[in-house]
Amino acid sequence: MSVFSNLLNQTQSKKLFNSSFHLYRCISFSSLSTATTIPSSLDVNLSHPIYMIWGSNTGVGKTLVSTGLATSILSSSCSEKQVKFNYIKPVQTGFPLDSDSRFVYRKISEFFVNRKPEFSLLASNQGLKASVPAWKEISGVDLESEGVENSGGLKDLCWYEERRIEGIEKDSLGAQLVCKTICGWKEAISPHLAVQREGGDVEDSWLLDSLQKNLVDGGNDDDGKRFWTVVETAGGVASPGPSGSLQCDLYRPFRLPAILVGDGRLGGISGTISAYESLKLRGYDVAAIIIEDHGLLNEESLISYLRNRVPVLVLPSVPRDQSNNLMEWFDESQNVFKSLSEIMQSSYSERLRRLQNMPKKAQNIFWWPFTQHGLVPEENVTVIDSRCGENFAVHKAKNHDLITQQFDACASWWTQGPDATLQVELARDMGYSAARFGHVMFPENVYEPALRCAELLLEGVGRGWASRTFFSDNGSSAIEIALKMAFRKFSSDHGILLDLCNGNMVGKHIEFKVLALNGSYHGDTLGAMEAQAPSSYTGFLQQPWYRGRGVFLDPPTVFIHSRTWNLSLPKALQFDERKPVNMTFSSQSELFCGTRDVSDLGRSYSAYISEQLSQLVESGSSPHIGALILEPVIHAAGGMHMIDPLFQRILVNECQSRRIPVIFDEVFTGFWRLGIESAAGLLGCLPDIACYGKLMTGGMIPLAATLASDAVFNAFKGDSKLMALLHGHSYSAHAMGCTAAVKAIQWFKDPLTNLNITSEGRQMRELWDAELASQISAHPGVKRVVMLGTLFALELEAQGSDVGYASMYAISLLRSLREDGIYMRPLGNVIYLMCGPCTSPRICAELLNKLYRGLQEFDQTKKERMQYFC
Repeated sequence: MSVFSNLLNQTQSKKLFNSSFHLYRCISFSSLSTATTIPSSLDVNLSHPIYMIWGSNTGVGKTLVSTGLATSILSSSCSEKQVKFNYIKPVQTGFPLDSDSRFVYRKISEFFVNRKPEFSLLASNQGLKASVPAWKEISGVDLESEGVENSGGLKDLCWYEERRIEGIEKDSLGAQLVCKTICGWKEAISPHLAVQREGGDVEDSWLLDSLQKNLVDGGNDDDGKRFWTVVETAGGVASPGPSGSLQCDLYRPFRLPAILVGDGRLGGISGTISAYESLKLRGYDVAAIIIEDHGLLNEESLISYLRNRVPVLVLPSVPRDQSNNLMEWFDESQNVFKSLSEIMQSSYSERLRRLQNMPKKAQNIFWWPFTQHGLVPEENVTVIDSRCGENFAVHKAKNHDLITQQFDACASWWTQGPDATLQVELARDMGYSAARFGHVMFPENVYEPALRCAELLLEGVGRGWASRTFFSDNGSSAIEIALKMAFRKFSSDHGILLDLCNGNMVGKHIEFKVLALNGSYHGDTLGAMEAQAPSSYTGFLQQPWYRGRGVFLDPPTVFIHSRTWNLSLPKALQFDERKPVNMTFSSQSELFCGTRDVSDLGRSYSAYISEQLSQLVESGSSPHIGALILEPVIHAAGGMHMIDPLFQRILVNECQSRRIPVIFDEVFTGFWRLGIESAAGLLGCLPDIACYGKLMTGGMIPLAATLASDAVFNAFKGDSKLMALLHGHSYSAHAMGCTAAVKAIQWFKDPLTNLNITSEGRQMRELWDAELASQISAHPGVKRVVMLGTLFALELEAQGSDVGYASMYAISLLRSLREDGIYMRPLGNVIYLMCGPCTSPRICAELLNKLYRGLQEFDQTKKERMQYFC
């Protein structure tokens, strides 16, 4: 605290406890028991301004700014409109002698004593927990002499002091100041070092939860008052917190708007800009920068750099002679603090107005994909203020304005994988890439992000079969490219290309079709839609050009029902009753076991597939089956169906034996979505071509890749440019996307950064609790459950129009779950939870518990509705 710490020490080192101070001796010694993840209930009440005070470094005057701001706001109150100012210091070292909350409490009390306003002020200061040395300093109690075991945790402090300063009108209480220190350590050092030396481990989750509780406590009482809350950090923006996490990362889940106290000293321009950029990189809004005048005109350089994006305010120099106890300095600074409070109030009001108006504006100007706007009333529009890792911060305005947390169980349309740490890493690396490369065209060029990304793809998902990477911008485009590749490869293998080059194709018409499975989905572009069976997505209302250029087989599916894995066979594969087939499985691993290939079921699959291909291929005339395209294991948009891997493996092997190129559509399934880097590892067979997107960049930015074998690539080589693959995008292999992919690919597969990866780095551990999943599968309202990797899906029992993609059957259940902190979006009467590769199994268990509770309530509501109509 520099200047004012010396001042405070002079007055309190020997007189820490005066007549206005009350120490309630409370010997409560329970150590903290904390979780290792971010709490899911970090709500922020927007009924009043809440700001976080940051410093560009330690000793720049954060507490002076907090004090001056509080003085200005409390001084403006009147008997008709009372003001309550909450000051919260989550982490304090040098405690209690160097207590910032006590400085604010005493200095404002002194200011009101000296200035004698018309109204009275009630001021209080409280310390909640402290390390053992700090606790001894305050209590004077030796733990051993009390016979109490020292467990090394933080101790309940029970330190409270209160003072009422009477105004001219003694009965008029116009202002209230509440100061709190959540936890303190005695030695005036970095919090992470204080923990090492004094004990009192504090995990981030506990500290965030404690701050959350104090934010709520400070803003929900005494209707009719104007509230303000400031939360003051310790040290600089990137100073470590008690656990070692940088504070700018530690407090990111709240994303409170920031006031940055800059440095007016020599070197302060650099430090202030660095602190500002660190906050912006993590998604904070900086409402203002305020610095002390040291005569170096640092503010001019800051204003020039910021280009009026952020107001910069300058405080008078703090006098070295403190004989007047800073009263004159506070008087001199009041205009600056008044301007600061007006900026903060204006920024708060504008943010609130914008949040409140967003649903109506969205309805008026957006055209949402896959949405019938007539079915989305304004109150059902979700306003997302920010995202931190896997959680949305959602604005709610029903009873009072609130920012609340919702787990993104859609993984933002199946793209998201980062936890909060990876999110910041991706933002940093992408910023570097944008600054270094911007965008450069790709043909005949090479630059590090694209090269490294291609190397990792071929070493990872393409390992053992792929030799080339073709970049595009989204999954649907990657499919279009794959189809072009496959048809060329087929033409080369079957003599069509040679006939074309020799002029033998004059007057002949060649038509290609694909072999695919009913229920698969490969994207929204016209060619990709032709490669999928008729569905809600391909009907005349959506795609009048659709012809369905494919032969579509009904696949067998597997699922959990009544605690058992079950097999469901399509009509074409149902067997004679005299040859029964085992339709249940003891475990998921049994489904993927290679020994099933020689089972009776495997032989039946093989005979059926061989018969179908023989009918299609051996006629020798058009249309040709030019490619097999599969979503490996999971049909996602088609309803989250799990396809029997044995069926897909036999189908792949049979097509490749007939020189039909095989395309794996791994836009959804790739990069650990199914618990393994590539779904090819689950099937036990390899494609000729495969498409990737979504999780490839961690979901941060669109990028896709189509991988191909050497044999596919060689089919495009020749003497003429017309033989090349004439397909591309202006943003092919853009540097930011490739950089994000490099980071995400490496992060997801490294056991040091993704704790869900096994030590061998080949698989993820099971994320979903098997017993909870089994319990849900036995619920009478659940038809089937699918659980694999990061996916948990269920189909609700329904009839008639309540079945299928257009069904609204699940809406009430989803709204209930959103209120319970889970953001979900259905596929008709199919609902799903999707987490990321880094999600803790503990969080997955919480999600399943909430889902089960929601199913119970949904079932009860349905019964009550039926009784009413009866």
